[in-house]
Amino acid sequence: MILNERETRHQHILEIAKQIMTAARTAPKGKGIDIIEIIAVEGEDIQTLSAKTYELGEKMGLKFMFRDAENVLSAEAVILIGTHSMTQGLNCAHCGYPTCVEKPAPVPCTINSIDVGIAIGSACATAADLRVDSRVMFSVGLAAQKLNWLKDCQSVIAIPISAGSKNPFFDRKSKKVNPQ
Repeated sequence: MILNERETRHQHILEIAKQIMTAARTAPKGKGIDIIEIIAVEGEDIQTLSAKTYELGEKMGLKFMFRDAENVLSAEAVILIGTHSMTQGLNCAHCGYPTCVEKPAPVPCTINSIDVGIAIGSACATAADLRVDSRVMFSVGLAAQKLNWLKDCQSVIAIPISAGSKNPFFDRKSKKVNPQ
């Protein structure tokens, strides 16, 4: 049997995406409470994510979002990691408010944000261990959050992955090209 890497690459990337999601899931969580959500998208869903990122760039006047909208189109899959909002009841004041009761609902609990950060670190370390290219993109994560793909999650972060001969997420030039 002869296996051509070019012919098996996409399926391999999807298997790697599953391993990356497992790494994010098993990352330590504050107080041991798991409120993280993780999904992977591919194909046409990446096009939708790119278009939403571009739309947000126009709406917010942020040129780097145009670059990220185009850049994510080079991904074979995109891992999305977010957190549900759940005050941890530590009264640690890390969010800027003296107690959890005083924290306004729209302000994220810092422990939730830390949980997402630890999951991202674990996911990216796994991507590196498996020799796939990746990049952390909060802009594309915001687009996924606006699409509500991780139901009612806050602080959604995107990690596009690719296995090409050159990292498509390294040279990041800003262009205003509509990905649609």
